[in-house]
Amino acid sequence: MIVTIFNRRRQQRGVALITALLIVSLASVMAVTLVADQQIDIRRTANVVDGDRAMVIAMAVESWVKHILARDDATKDSLNEDWAAVLPPITVEGGQVAGRIEDMQGRFNLNNLVTVTGQPSLPDIEIFKRLLVGFGLDPDLVEPLIDWIDTDIDPRFEGGGGAEDNEYSNYPQPYRTANQKMASPSELMLVKGFTREIYEQLIPHVGVLPERTQININTATVPVLMALAPDITQAAAEAVVELRKERGLSNTGEMTNLPGMQGKVFPQNGLDIKSNYFLMDASARYGDRGRIRLYSLLVRKSNKVEVVMRAQGVY
Repeated sequence: MIVTIFNRRRQQRGVALITALLIVSLASVMAVTLVADQQIDIRRTANVVDGDRAMVIAMAVESWVKHILARDDATKDSLNEDWAAVLPPITVEGGQVAGRIEDMQGRFNLNNLVTVTGQPSLPDIEIFKRLLVGFGLDPDLVEPLIDWIDTDIDPRFEGGGGAEDNEYSNYPQPYRTANQKMASPSELMLVKGFTREIYEQLIPHVGVLPERTQININTATVPVLMALAPDITQAAAEAVVELRKERGLSNTGEMTNLPGMQGKVFPQNGLDIKSNYFLMDASARYGDRGRIRLYSLLVRKSNKVEVVMRAQGVY
């Protein structure tokens, strides 16, 4: 009887010990988990804070850009002016920033492909076709792009070149056409036939602006200059670039009278020597975690500069 009671007490003490060890183990696991979660929360908070501070730095660059553009002579814009100078990496308290300003009217405005009445703009279509051909691309890519921008839902071109909702709704991840002006050139990658590789080829030479714009011959890239009229050679376009280096062109006639440009039929009212739309490209870093690339599309009218849109990462 005494032995039985003794054995029972030993068993109870064993159970109590195991229970105590289990409780300690659970408490240890919970403590480790709480500490790990806390460390994650701390890092996450630090990432957010550093990211916000990097954004503040980038926004400071935007303010500087607005000031530069507001004081610039708006009667002519060329690449030898203050706004065109690249901002090299500058160390700021806790981080670094770099940036540049690009004249968006030195690029072809994709929204020019469709008129304000919703109809295809034939002169602009021809310019874009020549731009595509200059890169060895199919000029018929313009057809699904026009369908992407125009306001109707019917494919506009015969032979299956266009594309509306009936095309994109059959994709593995279906979507609809925008049927409005493009908000970002990155939309090209959604349009039938346009791959990322094609987008990367075109992006230095195309943009999207909220209104019909002229091409600034003082800042236009060589491929854009070559696309302005049929049979413009690379040498003729490079001659324009060389001529405008020192002071910029004072009128469009300085270009159209150059050898290789004479006799060419340029788009009526399609050229200019000044611009209203500019793109800020700023890269900012704060601490070890805060990094941001900010694009700001700016419009200058009557010496007043306003932000049209902002984008992070990809314009």
